[in-house]
Amino acid sequence: MSDNQPKDTQQVVLCDICTEEDRKPARKTCMKCEISMCGQHLQVHLTTPVLLQTHPLTEPMALGGTTKCPQHGKLLEYYCLDDMTCVCVSCAIEDQHRLHNMKTFSTAHKELMEKLTGEQKALRVKTDDENGSLEKWENSEREKLSNSSLRLIEGVTKMRDVSLTSVRSSVSARMVALKTCKSSLQGAQEEKDTFRFLQMYSQVNQDVEEAKAVDLRKGLPPGSDRDKLVQVIQQDGEDMMEQAEHFWGSLLTLVDPDQELLSTGPDLMFEPQLLGSGISLSKDNQRVFYNDWIGKCTATLLIGTTQPGTNVQRWQVCLSKDFDWTIGLCDKNSAKSLKNGPHYGLCCKNHQLSSVSTDECFDASSNSRDLVQQTEAGGQLHISSALITHQGDEEDEEVVLRLEVFWNSLASSLSFFRRSGLHRREEIVTIAININNQDLVPFVQLEMENAQNSANSSQIQWKCPCGRVYNKEANHYKQGNGQIMCQKNCHCGEIIGGRFTEVVCELL
Repeated sequence: MSDNQPKDTQQVVLCDICTEEDRKPARKTCMKCEISMCGQHLQVHLTTPVLLQTHPLTEPMALGGTTKCPQHGKLLEYYCLDDMTCVCVSCAIEDQHRLHNMKTFSTAHKELMEKLTGEQKALRVKTDDENGSLEKWENSEREKLSNSSLRLIEGVTKMRDVSLTSVRSSVSARMVALKTCKSSLQGAQEEKDTFRFLQMYSQVNQDVEEAKAVDLRKGLPPGSDRDKLVQVIQQDGEDMMEQAEHFWGSLLTLVDPDQELLSTGPDLMFEPQLLGSGISLSKDNQRVFYNDWIGKCTATLLIGTTQPGTNVQRWQVCLSKDFDWTIGLCDKNSAKSLKNGPHYGLCCKNHQLSSVSTDECFDASSNSRDLVQQTEAGGQLHISSALITHQGDEEDEEVVLRLEVFWNSLASSLSFFRRSGLHRREEIVTIAININNQDLVPFVQLEMENAQNSANSSQIQWKCPCGRVYNKEANHYKQGNGQIMCQKNCHCGEIIGGRFTEVVCELL
């Protein structure tokens, strides 16, 4: 081996065995001996089989007590790929890393270097033509926004011109009456002969009354022309509003791409864990049905995917306001009984929203409610919940029908948003998760406590799809506490007491 001095003298690590007067640059560092060695002094490690097998060698490095495990005091020999940290043998087989993906330093170095090479190639595609990429991106975005804005401006200009042109002709005709009145008044005032003045006064008075009736602020007079123009403006106005919505959405998406509502792909589907007798799934497993006459209406479903997992997952769910529900993340092994495992999510019970977390570090508000629940295995589960008082406009009776969920496993956060349009969303709550995200899966739990049509009930309540509720007494129905209904149909046309199936949960 050559002991030539490296070019970068600032990074030189000197041999720890050489004398101070003649220290040569180190070729390797022994992690176990905690010394760096030049080519001459390295030969013992390279030629002694025991040392070669048990003393890991690395590239020259300055050691500062970093080769020993701070917890066990043993040599750091392995690399945990899950936690991206160096560990000792005790960490690897006894403590928190025992179930993780462990590699020796050399294997980890090789695999991670291959990973970085692949990522470098992928990033190179993004950074090609670095000098022109920003300009190219800006020109592309500017062109898209310009196209949207130009269509909007053209639509507004067209509507303005058509309206002004049509009304202008009507206003012009009304202004003729004002001009006629002005001419008649001037002629009468200039007439000196009494007889001729009195003879012309009747016409002058008529012109004045007509002029007084003129209102330039009014639009077109009633008739087919006005009706046709109103239809044109309404149609063009709808088109203009769509263009404005598109332009507005383009601006929002440019600033925050997550604002755009994306439909659920075919890779997402419900995986039933528990299904009551009144619950069924569509063939594509993306919709949940409830039959009001079959029976129990409870369900616990996981949201599975056929695609490989990513650091950020996003899904949208439409939920029935008639059901109590919980949506979020749970431990897959305890999905059939949430009380036996950790779960985090948004809960709606009796039209009241609350966040739920089994993490002891959960930061609840002043409305928080904490409890310790016993699991079937005999352990204890700490549960925190916090009421969410803000639920949008007071006029909105629906708690949350369209929900969007973001799960960022890197940031260990779970966020919920209320969706009210293609580019309209409002954050409800974000929950911090401080356990291993790899053990969690998305889930939905549905439940209706007061199920309709209980066979053991003397008074059966039937709810029409339109929202009206009827109570059955003997062989008759009545609405609320009112009189017995004689007709067989609800006001919406549905047969009172008839069977129907409704969608209570759907992946959008």
